[in-house]
Amino acid sequence: MFSFEKLYSMGHEEVVFFSEPSCNLKAIVAIHDTTLGPALGGTRMWPYASEAEALEDVLRLSRGMTYKAAVSGLNLGGGKAVIIGDPKKDKSEALFRAYGRYLESLNGRYISAEDVNISVHDIDHIYTETNYVCGVDKAHGGSGNPAPYTALGVFRGIQASAFKTWGNRTLKDKVIALQGVGSVGTELARLITEDGGKIIFTDISEENVQRFKNEFPNAEYVAPEGIYDVNMDIYAPCALGATINDDTINRIKCKIVAGAANNQLAEDRHGQELKDKGILYAPDYLINAGGLMNVSIEFEGWNDVKSRRMVDTIFDTTLDIFKIAEDENIPVSKATDLLAERRLDAMRKIQTTYLGKGSGHRFPGSKVRHHKI
Repeated sequence: MFSFEKLYSMGHEEVVFFSEPSCNLKAIVAIHDTTLGPALGGTRMWPYASEAEALEDVLRLSRGMTYKAAVSGLNLGGGKAVIIGDPKKDKSEALFRAYGRYLESLNGRYISAEDVNISVHDIDHIYTETNYVCGVDKAHGGSGNPAPYTALGVFRGIQASAFKTWGNRTLKDKVIALQGVGSVGTELARLITEDGGKIIFTDISEENVQRFKNEFPNAEYVAPEGIYDVNMDIYAPCALGATINDDTINRIKCKIVAGAANNQLAEDRHGQELKDKGILYAPDYLINAGGLMNVSIEFEGWNDVKSRRMVDTIFDTTLDIFKIAEDENIPVSKATDLLAERRLDAMRKIQTTYLGKGSGHRFPGSKVRHHKI
């Protein structure tokens, strides 16, 4: 399961396992890279089949957060956390407050926010024990649920993809297949519908499906496994990752892949395969960065107008990355990595003076790695 070789190969700085038997807390925090600043990334709660599966997920997600922050121009590092458990049965005030105390012990190296199955209410419990959390309820001076901002960023990325593909950013009469209609997928559907797009959707949750049918009666439902075979213009994965894989890539008939899910490509080579098939891929960790952008503003005083203005920049950045990919004849996924890595490499080379004890900063060029298990 755990190996230092794996962490070295992925570039992680620190991985911490937290447990509290009294409330059945089992959590893993992965800090990937703090070159640009403290690691910020959401906590998700999921009934993983094994600890190995949970570890694999948090390692991939935390690495993606480093690249997301870098390519979005944020002064933040990458991290992520997972809580192993059934969100319908295992949530409690004690669990989240215990988790908050553990986050406090990291002294700000990792800052959490909402992710899959974590609500603003849950975040408020964590906030009781630590300031190292974002997405706090607006009543407490935070930005609240980040889903609308994540969805807005994805929508801007889809518009940029439409502009690149058809010469017009409108989605009028385009068919968008939404895989996953949780909080982000639902917010995205509102934006698509307002722009004239047609929606085909699926979800593994019957509760989500029924709620979505009630809100969007004109949307067409298909069974989860059938979403890959529908006639669509745009495939928008908004659930868990790796849905572009060896089993699905030859079934999907579309012009664009652009959605909110993290790590949509099961393997890096699938980016090249999409390019070979003439399918434009909007990089997931860029276009789903709206939520991260939104919570990052909490550090300087949250403002809705400021947040939306920042998220809107995803449209232009997506077009910039498409141009890099075209100019260098590489997959869009590689072009996005390249843009992020150039910024990270430049910052690692900066020489700075010692800021003194208690400054909270380490040397940007430090290669020290910590692994706590």
